[in-house]
Amino acid sequence: MSSPRCVNVVIQARASSTRLPGKVLRPLGASGAAEELSVLGWVVRAARSTVGVDGVVVATSDRPDDDAVAEEARRCGADVVRGPLDDVLARFLLACDEYPADAVVRLTADCPLHDPALLGQVVALWRAQPDLDYVSTTLVRTLPRGFDAELVRVPVLVEQARIPDGPHREHVTYGVKNSPDVHRLAGIVVQPQADDLRVTLDAEDDWALLEALVRELTARHGDGPFAWRDVVALLRSRPDLVALNAHVEQKKVAG
Repeated sequence: MSSPRCVNVVIQARASSTRLPGKVLRPLGASGAAEELSVLGWVVRAARSTVGVDGVVVATSDRPDDDAVAEEARRCGADVVRGPLDDVLARFLLACDEYPADAVVRLTADCPLHDPALLGQVVALWRAQPDLDYVSTTLVRTLPRGFDAELVRVPVLVEQARIPDGPHREHVTYGVKNSPDVHRLAGIVVQPQADDLRVTLDAEDDWALLEALVRELTARHGDGPFAWRDVVALLRSRPDLVALNAHVEQKKVAG
């Protein structure tokens, strides 16, 4: 009988966002909520609520302006590792060294509406098929941007780390998901598709949407985390909310 496999969530976070500095530390949904949570706090809470996850680690930089990120992560119940600002993959490997796991789920700290049930599906799929190198919600994008979750086997990350330069140093899984001839990949898809929607935080107009969305969702469903289907249903019923950030373009990944 094989030993149980360990899965940790690793959340990449930094204060020095180029388009919206300090975004991950903004309080979201504080008024009337049972507890005040930052954007990062929402992500940590969702990760800690996910069935099948053994640990949650925030990987931030070793720069002084990320001291507050590390402090907030610990306040929210996550472990913390700190490494190079511009080498996110190196930070992930630090997380794997300090908190060993067989696979890690990569989340970013600017996606506060993660659904623990959806994250649990990603983990469960890999636990059922541990020969998979990569499982994600974005291999074929059918969910709103902001529900992005990727699981990758740690030995595969170690292999990626041997390549000194490239977009994988910042985007971590780039070389894995773009090599289906080398790696075993699987994805979560949903119907009806909702990939035209955007609930991530990268600009002030994203913030306007998230504040309004959380206010409405909290009134209907409590303090969260929220089910992704409830998020989509509300947005489909409120085109005025969707219009708040429909024009925001996602930053391109340099190939």
